[in-house]
Amino acid sequence: MNTVRKCCARETLIVQYITIKKALYEQIEAGMLQPGFRLPAERQLAEMFSTTRVTLREALALLEADGVIYREDRRGWFVSPPPLIYDPSKPVSLRELAERQNRKAKTIVIEARKMLADKTATQILTLPPMQEIYRIERVYELDGRPVCAVTHYIRKDIFPGLLDLDLTQPMADTFGNHFDLAYASTRYTIANTSLIENRAAVLHATDGTPAMHIQRINADQHGRIIEGVVEHWRHDAISIESEVQFS
Repeated sequence: MNTVRKCCARETLIVQYITIKKALYEQIEAGMLQPGFRLPAERQLAEMFSTTRVTLREALALLEADGVIYREDRRGWFVSPPPLIYDPSKPVSLRELAERQNRKAKTIVIEARKMLADKTATQILTLPPMQEIYRIERVYELDGRPVCAVTHYIRKDIFPGLLDLDLTQPMADTFGNHFDLAYASTRYTIANTSLIENRAAVLHATDGTPAMHIQRINADQHGRIIEGVVEHWRHDAISIESEVQFS
């Protein structure tokens, strides 16, 4: 009997949070809750749906997983804006990509320094041991919202004086304008992940927030790997779409 009661209770719980999810989703889909709208506090929402905060959080987690809402640490839940459409086959700067989609992008430099290449940088840049590189930490904002934490690993020997330049500019522009080098090829790795610690903090997210991991390894026109870029996007902020033409 206890097993039957537990199963019934679980089924009731599932019905409750699916009902809450559907109700909120319908209001967002109908435009009643606009992008950027801050949802009522969890306690208030739980009272509105006559449920517990535990059940409510299950519903909110489902909506977050679907990219419909997002959470900011200490501020609450918000309706997600439309994602930025990103096509890896057509590499352009974030600023240009955003402008094409009537969005506003901004790049903020968190840290830029020289360092001895760690394991990650050595593997990405295929360097021998004991090599010094540049490590640049940046954050991409979209319409005023921080959506992506970015780490650049860059060959110091190829770009002397790089840290003295304007690092808020697209790296491709900087490499071309100051060093006469251009990206000739890029190898992408894309995977699902979650935000933790520093990456979560700079994006105003909580630990465990769903994210998209994009790694780009860029080679120049001379065939040299010159840069590795590791991006962690809030998963609701970006949509990967690409079109391939077959002859």
